[in-house]
Formats: sequence, C-alpha cells, structure tokens
Amino acid sequence: MSGSIKDCVTLSNGVQMPILGFGTVFIKDPRKMIYAIEHGYRNLDTATDYGNENVVGEAVKNCGLDRKELFITTKVWNSMHGYDKTMKAFDFSVKQLQTDYIDLYLIHWPCPNHNLYVDTWKAMEQLYKEGRIRAIGVSNFYEEWLERIKEECEIVPMVNQVEYNPYNQHVELRKYCEANNIQIEAYTPICRGAVNEDATIQKIAAKYAKSCVQVTIRFLFQERIPLVPRTSKEERIVSNADIFDFELTEEEMQIMRDLNEDRIVCGEDPYLFHVTDKEPY
Repeated sequence: MSGSIKDCVTLSNGVQMPILGFGTVFIKDPRKMIYAIEHGYRNLDTATDYGNENVVGEAVKNCGLDRKELFITTKVWNSMHGYDKTMKAFDFSVKQLQTDYIDLYLIHWPCPNHNLYVDTWKAMEQLYKEGRIRAIGVSNFYEEWLERIKEECEIVPMVNQVEYNPYNQHVELRKYCEANNIQIEAYTPICRGAVNEDATIQKIAAKYAKSCVQVTIRFLFQERIPLVPRTSKEERIVSNADIFDFELTEEEMQIMRDLNEDRIVCGEDPYLFHVTDKEPY
C-alpha cells in the first residue's frame, strides 16, 4: 500500500477527493501553488478568510491543467452565515477563483453563538442541488452541531475538516463521522512543525531515513485521512509528497495513534470562536 499522490478517498456522494492536499493559508504568490501543482498536488485548500482565493484562481488559470483535474476547497467565513449571505459569499468565491464551480465548499466555523449554521447549510444544499458545488461539508464541527444538521436539513455533510494531528486525533468525533459516512479531513496535520521535536516520531523517522513530518504525513495517509499541510518553501512542497517509498508497520501506526491527547494544539476552540460583524471583503 505504498500509494501515490494521486490516491483519493471516495466521499459519500461518490466524489473522489485527493488524500494529500496543499494548504494555502497566508500564501499570496501563485507561483508557489503552481509549483505544488507541477509536483503532483491536485487538492488545493483555501478560504475566503485567507484573502487569497484570487491567487488560487490565478494559479489554476496558469498551471497548464484543465480545471477538472484539480480539486478546489474553499469556505464560508463566519460573518457570512445565513442563507442570503452564504449565497453572496459563494458568488464572491467563484468569481475570485475564476471558476464555474467549487469541488468542496465548507462552513469554516460553526459559530454557535450566532446560531445561523443551519441556514448557511441550507443555502449550500441549494447550491449543491444546482450543480455549482460537487461536495459540501463543514469545518471545526463537533457531534452536536452535525447532529442538528442531520435532523433539520436534507443532506448530511460529506466532509468535516478539523485540526487533526498525532496529538489531536478526535477519536470519538472520528467514530461518529465514520458511522455517518462523513469524511474527516486534517488541517495543521504536522502541528506547525511540533512533530519534529517528538522523540517517538524521531525514532520511527530514523528507521526510514525520513523526516518526522514525512512520517506524520505517511501516518495520516495510511489512516486514509485527507490532509492539507501548508508550506511556502519549495523544498518542503517536494518533501511533503515524498512519502510513497516506505510504509509504516501496524505496530508503528499504533505507536502514532498512542500519541493522541485529544486536545486542541494549534487551533481555536469551536465553542469560543465567535462570529464577527465584519465582512471579509
């Protein structure tokens, strides 16, 4: 099961989603994204809040590939919750991305204090039915919010993108998502480089003459958890994808699983990350 950068998971609606993606947060140079595409990445993850959907659009336009060969994710920002605002947010995003459709559209945060994520979801359902989005999902959602969407809406989210790394493996949330055919996706998968300091991962890395980052990416790849590591350094763009010439044993996989502490390491608490009134554009 060495695999390749072309490997995908199949979402609940049959859409193929590349496992290894490229996170674009803070990246404002389209050449970095084109470089990633040239080195085999097909899954580009952005968000309106990142302020670079237009940059991703430029990269897609100038990378030399047909649009259908790429999988583009973007997200509804907190201040754009609600049915009408979500429709407006979507139109803004496709214009910035210079595309007719989005492969995966996510609610960036639940913002329970604002209590509009159900209305936001219903707008996304409509866009999905119109064929303007290939798959819809959420980000940073816990079971209670997913359960409410199940109860009040027509379509169960296809993806839940969360902070997911060796120290935060969301064991119970992952069980819930698997039971409901919701694909977990990982952001901050290498814990902003903290895995490099982990003696346990260092030991595994030494065995394979790989970096701790590569071992961690390989771990998530074998777990079939799509991930979007972010880097603007070209050498790391290449090395992050250099994980297909080795395979972790089941014992090593369990060692990696046992690093879990189920705690927020890099991100924000979804219960406390509140909506603001300021629109992102």
